[in-house]
Amino acid sequence: MHRFFRLLARPVTYTRWLHLLIPMAFMAIWLFIDMDHIWAVGLLVVPIGLIPAVRLEEGVQAQLLLTPRERGRPDASIAVAPSATWRDRWRTVLWLEARLALSAVTVAGTVWLPSLSVDLVVRGSGGAPLVFGWLAPWLPSQAWLIPLALVPLVAMLLCLVLAGDLVTLLARKLLGPSATERLTALEERTELLLERNRIAREIHDSIGHALTVAVVQAGAARAAGDPAFTDRALAAIEETGRAALEDLERVLLVLRETSLPASQRPTLLEADRLIESARGSGAEVDAEFSGPLELIPGPVSREGYRILQEALTNVLRHSGPVPVRIRMAVLGKRLEMDVTNPLTGAAPGGKGGSGLRGMRERAALLGGEAETGAHEGEWRVRVRLPLDTLI
Repeated sequence: MHRFFRLLARPVTYTRWLHLLIPMAFMAIWLFIDMDHIWAVGLLVVPIGLIPAVRLEEGVQAQLLLTPRERGRPDASIAVAPSATWRDRWRTVLWLEARLALSAVTVAGTVWLPSLSVDLVVRGSGGAPLVFGWLAPWLPSQAWLIPLALVPLVAMLLCLVLAGDLVTLLARKLLGPSATERLTALEERTELLLERNRIAREIHDSIGHALTVAVVQAGAARAAGDPAFTDRALAAIEETGRAALEDLERVLLVLRETSLPASQRPTLLEADRLIESARGSGAEVDAEFSGPLELIPGPVSREGYRILQEALTNVLRHSGPVPVRIRMAVLGKRLEMDVTNPLTGAAPGGKGGSGLRGMRERAALLGGEAETGAHEGEWRVRVRLPLDTLI
């Protein structure tokens, strides 16, 4: 009983009731057109539900009145998007039909049941029923009918709660995200989480390191009191600061691109701009691509672009403008990428380096693998990504 009263105290119980009453306004208009064929309303909603924008309108209304706490959330159980497939359109039609039926039941329960309570009170007081006159022969004019009037009121409240929960359940089933929408949302959330983790590592490893070096060098220079040592310390601070500014610019670039929806982020079809950027920095890039890159699934193509970007950035950062060889091929159900350059600088070693960890994490996220390390006198980034896991 306590739980029932808590359900009645929820504001959403009454917004759901309002949602159920709205279709009755449409049916009331139809009564002015053709009162004898009210059943035709059920046929009329079929072509309406096949209009793609109707699913968007119904989703917005359902989120606002049925699940207000989920409004605007990317993981909302009710989608806010037009119909993209015929399956979505027919789900919308089924939703409209179910909503009409539930609306009729709810209106009957919340209008006729209170009316019955009034008639019971009137009849118990010695009068004739006001709404259900046909009950007069069946109801004796006795006082015990007055407390009995509470029964229809309790039934009305129960109908109010159950109908609201039922219409919300149906909305989640019939207006919920399609498989394509769920996959797109999952891709965007996964990419956002991955970028956030990467940015956190970049700031900790690079910016944090630069600030630590600057603080230590400045403190040592002040304590030493040696002009020559101070000059060396200032030079070290200057060099570390420049490197930190470059890293910060890369992090800001990632943030700017992360704000774009997944469909607008760069893919391997735009790899030429990475190659031209590396060439503009003085590197000699020998790139060879084979296979239908345009057929690579979106998540794989976007992550492949990021991996190639990180590989080229590592080359320029640790080895400078050296010759770089890129080989990328679509072989059956996998994408293979090799980026190699001479070991002429301080290449990342072992499993360190946030960029190397990021590449391995991106590949693992897609069910692939990324190997980095020295190989036959060169530094090699070797990546294998499956193409069939997301198709």
